Amino acid sequence: MPRRCTVCDHPVVYVGDNLKRLRTLNALTQEELADKAGLTPAAVARIERNEAEPRPSTLRKLASALDVKPAKLVGE
Repeated sequence: MPRRCTVCDHPVVYVGDNLKRLRTLNALTQEELADKAGLTPAAVARIERNEAEPRPSTLRKLASALDVKPAKLVGE
């Protein structure tokens, strides 16, 4: 069940949730994705746990590594 906004009850989309889903669909480990995107595995892990908000440049790197548009990561 998707997470819901506590104010308006709409579904809440987290970049980390989308990132993890797309990474696992591509059969990549966090380390492999980090290497393809030029990031550290710790950075990928923090984003997937929704502990870090990725900068636009980081979103572009991750999207490129996953062969998707950045909008796919932010749920657009």
